[in-house]
Amino acid sequence: MPITRQDAWSQDEDLLLAETVLRHIREGGTQLKAFDEVGKKLSRTGAACGFRWNSFVRKQYESGIELAKQQRKELKKQSKKAAAEIDDVAAIPQTEEASQPEEADKLSFNVIISYLEDLYEKAERAQHQELNIETYTEKIKNLEGRIYYLSDENKKLVSELKAIESDHRALLEIMERARKMVTIKET
Repeated sequence: MPITRQDAWSQDEDLLLAETVLRHIREGGTQLKAFDEVGKKLSRTGAACGFRWNSFVRKQYESGIELAKQQRKELKKQSKKAAAEIDDVAAIPQTEEASQPEEADKLSFNVIISYLEDLYEKAERAQHQELNIETYTEKIKNLEGRIYYLSDENKKLVSELKAIESDHRALLEIMERARKMVTIKET
């Protein structure tokens, strides 16, 4: 059964798309697989998800993409390092305490925290913009109502103006006749 969906994207759907694509980038997967995964969850096609990502969402997550790429590189380095140190790990006695996280791990946590704070600020701005949109939408509705009222008022005034102009012309014609009558009587 083909998936045909033509409604607009919500913020939650955009967020799910972004999180999934960033996870795939971070884990070394492809964006196409991420689009297909999100498509299944949202009953959309992978192509629709890819289009939404490339046309709108990706621009909002450029810093997140860079962070995910850095994390992918770190994971590759760590996996290579771990593979090389497997023999060393087996030689560590059981009673030795766990070592402290490496400086690189601390750095990646700081980068993640910074990224999450940035996302939080963007979400707050988006929420503020939604409130502004609602306010402006209400103002537009009020102004449209006022436009209709003023348009009706303008039609009435134009009609009255035409009547006054007609009366004015009639009055001028009467005055012109009276003037002509006076000039005829004087001669």
